Amino acid sequence: MKRVLDKIKPSAKEERKVRKIFNEIKKKIKVDAKIIMGGSTAKGTFLKGNHDVDIYVRFSKKYAGLNISEILKKKLKFKGLKILHGSRDYFQFDYKGYDIEIIPLIEIKDAKDAHNITDISPLHVKWVKKHKKLVDEIRLVKAFCKANGVYGAESYIKGFSGYCLEILTVYYGGFEKLLKAATKWRAKVVIDVERFYPKGDVLYQMNKSKLESPLILVDPVQATRNVAAVVSDEKFLLLKEMAKKYLKAKKKERFFVRDEFSLEKIKKKYKDLFVFEVSPLDGKRDVVGSKLLKCYEYLLRNLLQNEFNVLNSGWVWEDKALFWFALKDVKLSKKVKHYGPSKDRKERLAHFREKWGRVKYEEGVSYVMKDRDFMHAEDLFLHLVDGEYVGSKVGKLTKI
Repeated sequence: MKRVLDKIKPSAKEERKVRKIFNEIKKKIKVDAKIIMGGSTAKGTFLKGNHDVDIYVRFSKKYAGLNISEILKKKLKFKGLKILHGSRDYFQFDYKGYDIEIIPLIEIKDAKDAHNITDISPLHVKWVKKHKKLVDEIRLVKAFCKANGVYGAESYIKGFSGYCLEILTVYYGGFEKLLKAATKWRAKVVIDVERFYPKGDVLYQMNKSKLESPLILVDPVQATRNVAAVVSDEKFLLLKEMAKKYLKAKKKERFFVRDEFSLEKIKKKYKDLFVFEVSPLDGKRDVVGSKLLKCYEYLLRNLLQNEFNVLNSGWVWEDKALFWFALKDVKLSKKVKHYGPSKDRKERLAHFREKWGRVKYEEGVSYVMKDRDFMHAEDLFLHLVDGEYVGSKVGKLTKI
């Protein structure tokens, strides 16, 4: 794993640069609060090339009940400052090539005293930092999950957050130990690192809304929270699958390299292909990503509902967003069977006949031949792209 770590672990120079950036910003914020580094940079678990820096501005308890976001905003004089709305407003801007997020908090000692969910964040940092011996193992887990498409708790990804992976690595004791355990996971795996609950009681005591994910990971600093609540069945099963493949493979390094999306490869593979370049709306990345996903799913769902055979499809959002749909046929027959009630549903059958006239039967079920709404996929896409729903989710959708 040394060669992998050499590729994913920040150099001492890179760590010094992050610390320098933090100190420069800290000096520019004149406010009655403690300014501390947060996130993976504070925990020492960030990966090489990461340019995201979280900064916590921690106000004392005397500010509880006041609008600390508004107080802090007046003190921030950074170019390009954006206000992001959440449970408590926070701030974002670019500084010398780094993406900076400044999060106002109220200082607490225990999660029970939190005035807002974000107040608990420094406690996460404190807990992870107690396990410094495992920081490189955590980096391996994060790099593996990023490369294999299961990293990220955003609503359009529904994968494993960085904090989730940090806890799992600590619980199992390392990267390969975690992967070996993951291959044996079944639905509703319960992990309670700090043993807040008697064995098995989590499923009875925790709020049911937090128990819908296949993995129940009790937050080691907040007993009522499932850190893995957003993890989808798809990402849970994908991690299991990739863990099995990794453990069986002789060459391990390829599992830490993400396959780059190649439109050219897709174009060579499929004859009838529709590709759209998508302009996302402005806003928080999580919200914007969720809208992109919903728009893509809407287009795919309409293709299937109109009986177009979709061989493959997907979407990516990196430098730009792309949707693509590979179809077996771009043109369908003019007529389509429209089914009605079975012969024994006399009253409903009478209404069906009244509406459609002469009907035919197939295995006792009535049907008529009617004109399709859309024979050509091109026409369906034109109709959908100009529609209100697509316009509410993305800025512009252009066929390329």
